[in-house]
Amino acid sequence: MPPFDAGDTIVFVGDYVDRGPKSAQVIAFIRKLAARGPAKVVALRGNHEDAWLRVVDVGWPEFVTPPGNGCLAAMRSFIGGPVPEPDALPRPDERGTLQTGAFFPEDVVEWMRALPHWYEDEHAIYVHAGLPRGKSGFLHPSKVETPAALLWLRDEDFFRNYRGKLVVFGHTATAYLPMELSSYTPEDPMDVWAGPCCVGLDTGAGKGGFLTVVELPAMRVYESR
Repeated sequence: MPPFDAGDTIVFVGDYVDRGPKSAQVIAFIRKLAARGPAKVVALRGNHEDAWLRVVDVGWPEFVTPPGNGCLAAMRSFIGGPVPEPDALPRPDERGTLQTGAFFPEDVVEWMRALPHWYEDEHAIYVHAGLPRGKSGFLHPSKVETPAALLWLRDEDFFRNYRGKLVVFGHTATAYLPMELSSYTPEDPMDVWAGPCCVGLDTGAGKGGFLTVVELPAMRVYESR
């Protein structure tokens, strides 16, 4: 990737924790990047950050318990311990800490609380998951009454039928998006998904895939593989 300067903006579309051995290090990297400049850094809230805030505030065992959500790996990245196997359960001495999210440092919790649900510039609208439909069409994020919808939505109606300003999103792995609508390597379902008016970036980094970056307005794609 080219070097960044003060005129650049880096937008992360969420999900910095879970399903990987280095959740703590990912958050530290993003915060350090934002602090050192010179580019502006916007880190959006993903549904996993949203879920952990719910765990911290009121608890959510249905989220932290299933091994597939990767929560145990996230906890151990903060407190230490071996990277868990895919089906591993927490040790008895870890269960209470996992169920409450008490392993998160206070400053990290406050950082997650401050993450915006969306961002917009002259090139695109950026959200974690997508835009919900209202009575007269898909809603601009500023018009969404329940902002969490921008983080949890997984609706084929949006992927297929949204028309408007470019929307960049993550959340739904590109392998599950309608391949026939992608103009970017449609023969590779794991690659970035470029629909008529939206771009999907979740190329499965948390599940053995790779990270993808799209440079706008050039639509230049960078991949970690």
